[in-house]
Amino acid sequence: MHNHTCQVCDFGVITTPAAAPVGDRLQSLYSDLHALIPALQPDWVALECLFFYKMSHTILVAQARGVILLVLSQLHCPLMEFTPPQVKQALTGYGNAAKREVQQAVQRELHLSHLPQPDDAADALAIALTASRYCHNINR
Repeated sequence: MHNHTCQVCDFGVITTPAAAPVGDRLQSLYSDLHALIPALQPDWVALECLFFYKMSHTILVAQARGVILLVLSQLHCPLMEFTPPQVKQALTGYGNAAKREVQQAVQRELHLSHLPQPDDAADALAIALTASRYCHNINR
């Protein structure tokens, strides 16, 4: 059992039109992050380490990740990165847990009335909880 608590203020995803040119989508992500991060003033930002799935998907994710890293650097935001097994281990005690088990752990820990949706938002909440636990453990 953990003796620290987290509370959800808000969560969501940044979306861009799938049919838009990649450059436009990346520019939108850049602009949205430049507005969102100063408004939220995070102490740190946590990201999932890039894993390789389907090559076409990985290239798009890598491009978006590059934009995210650029914005974080420009805004001097500290960054923590976690692998999917690290997130699963932190939340379920099992590094090979199923996605649904992780979502249920997020729902339970954050006292949400339903599983967080969409899946990308649920993943982000799981990464944030993992980072919170990491910060809590190093500050003890």
